[in-house]
Amino acid sequence: MPKNKFQDVVFTIIMAAIMVYGMVVYNIALNTGIVDGTTFIAALHELPIMVPVAFILEFFIVGRLARLLAFTVMKPTDRPQFITYAISICICCIMCPVMSLVATILFKEPSFGMWVKTWAMNFPMAILYQMFYCGPFVRLIFRAIFERKDSRQKEAIEA
Repeated sequence: MPKNKFQDVVFTIIMAAIMVYGMVVYNIALNTGIVDGTTFIAALHELPIMVPVAFILEFFIVGRLARLLAFTVMKPTDRPQFITYAISICICCIMCPVMSLVATILFKEPSFGMWVKTWAMNFPMAILYQMFYCGPFVRLIFRAIFERKDSRQKEAIEA
């Protein structure tokens, strides 16, 4: 997990990009009823809009709020893995309705009913995608980037 602000920015960018891409692919598949090559290409068109929105929300607001919420049920002495899961769940519980609202306003006919429907359709996918695929994949990428860098710095210091 991130150890400083720079690492937190990198982690959040990677997470936002991969999570948004997966959810946009899912929503396009729901809207068109098919999943083929054009689904994945069409999803790329929404990334320049949705990734910055997701990054800003998560980095400046939702991440902090999710940590506060997670530590209402977790203790700092709990296993780090469980703390990570609790924070991830809290982030999904906040980001899903907010990003569903943004998507409803930008890409659908905005109404309260459409927002609730979008949120209801997205939440099961968002939580499962985050917990079982996106979250572990992003943490793997993050560790690959920063453990190598950290180990090279330690080797340089020891030499």
